[in-house]
Amino acid sequence: MFLGSSRGARPDYADAAHGLGTAMAARGIRLVYGGASIGLMGVLADAVLAGGGEAVGVIPQALVDHEVAHHGLTQLVITGSMHERKAEMASRADAFAALPGGVGTLEELFEVWTWSQLGIFEKPCGLLNVAGYYDQLAGFLDHMAAEKFVRPQHRGMLAVAETPDALIDALETWQAPLVEKWIGLEQS
Repeated sequence: MFLGSSRGARPDYADAAHGLGTAMAARGIRLVYGGASIGLMGVLADAVLAGGGEAVGVIPQALVDHEVAHHGLTQLVITGSMHERKAEMASRADAFAALPGGVGTLEELFEVWTWSQLGIFEKPCGLLNVAGYYDQLAGFLDHMAAEKFVRPQHRGMLAVAETPDALIDALETWQAPLVEKWIGLEQS
């Protein structure tokens, strides 16, 4: 799960993080996330734990040193770097989703979406589009597909949902597309 270390400008964002955490716990879905106690990250983890679920945090030592680690988790994995953190999260997670967040949230989501597109693994990816937060991004991704820089099947690999339950349903029913990644010379 990728999401902000800030709560953002709207209470809707924290409400959605809490709702997703509650829904994950109710469905028995283990949370794997960045391990912080602050912002939306802390809200999500606390909701999972309050619902009786498991929350696994993966955090680099540098952020532990800044005292942002969540020490009440089911498990806290401390890595040496951000690169190690991302690899560890990717190996532990069965699916990936982004809630509202900043540049780090997008960078992590785009990396795992790319890995799925390239066939490095077949794991679903999605966006929880809280209060239209990702509307413009989703529109740009559609534009990329229309301009033939992304195949429509690969654009379709990123689910966009408005509610926590809809996002979980989309990720649980996701199927990898049967399409070659590479665009042939005749298509370029």
